[in-house]
Amino acid sequence: MSASLTARDYATSQEVRWCPGCGDYAILKTMTRVLADVGAERENTVFVSGIGCSSRFPYYVETYGFHTIHGRAPAVATGLKLANPELDIWVVTGDGDGLSIGGNHLLHALRRNVSLKILLFNNEIYGLTKGQYSPTSRLGTRSPSSPAGSYDAPVSPGLFALGSGARFIARAIDVDKTGLGGVLEAAHRYDGAAFVEIYQNCIVYNEDVFEAFTDREHATERQVHARHGEPLVFGKANSKGLRFDMTSMSLEVIDAQERADEVLVHDETNPMLAQLLLSMEAPAMPQALGVIYRVEDETFESAFYGNHPTQLKRTGKVADALRNTNTWTVE
Repeated sequence: MSASLTARDYATSQEVRWCPGCGDYAILKTMTRVLADVGAERENTVFVSGIGCSSRFPYYVETYGFHTIHGRAPAVATGLKLANPELDIWVVTGDGDGLSIGGNHLLHALRRNVSLKILLFNNEIYGLTKGQYSPTSRLGTRSPSSPAGSYDAPVSPGLFALGSGARFIARAIDVDKTGLGGVLEAAHRYDGAAFVEIYQNCIVYNEDVFEAFTDREHATERQVHARHGEPLVFGKANSKGLRFDMTSMSLEVIDAQERADEVLVHDETNPMLAQLLLSMEAPAMPQALGVIYRVEDETFESAFYGNHPTQLKRTGKVADALRNTNTWTVE
């Protein structure tokens, strides 16, 4: 039974080949632990990836996997979900793969609400192709393709997902096994398109780009963990909180002890609050982590098969369909 499997049972015998110190190692370790914790059935679990460092993921997880082409992982995964809705499908992509050539495919998977668990590893750089700036790279980022500094305005993955109509949006940090594990479990439980942005450290081409809020020394003061129904507080002894300022129409940091009645309570079903939380930028504001937005809605595959007599159940075999041929005679 899958429930008795351990994290080691979800790890393949393949040599894991990422740069020493890469954040992908931590994500992989947390992922295999979560699969064991939720009792994932290996024969019904699939990892689909595009192109990039993160896209090597299917080689390292003892489930079914598909290493597809650049940016097309969401499209391939959508077809797979429609072919077999019973599969638990995870899409692994990066900021370059998912938000450049794959931006169109990612948008449609989110707006359609296909039941895919989409993990976007964001290191704000192209790692596999040797350090060019990516869609999420900050203004001024120096790289082989931008020696004078990037002039491109960066994309916010969370705001992109929200604007695309995503119903589940979460954030986590690669080395935060507790926070990341909780987010991955929540994504696994969600029936629909679950979008998870993971801040991932590229130790070679963009090391410590998230240091302002991931560094252990600063984490307490610069991370706010969103939990539904709980106050948005952070800092030492939860001394700080987030308040909505009517004048600027934005969030501001206040003393959570002296002004406790003004601290916002997280409502993960509120899209306006989600936009505000996703818009905060470090170091001026804390970085919002956890499940930022989550609402229930009909899934694409459920609507697709809604009036179908099989009701999401396959009645035939792929092999039989391949062997059945039709011949036409044109006179």
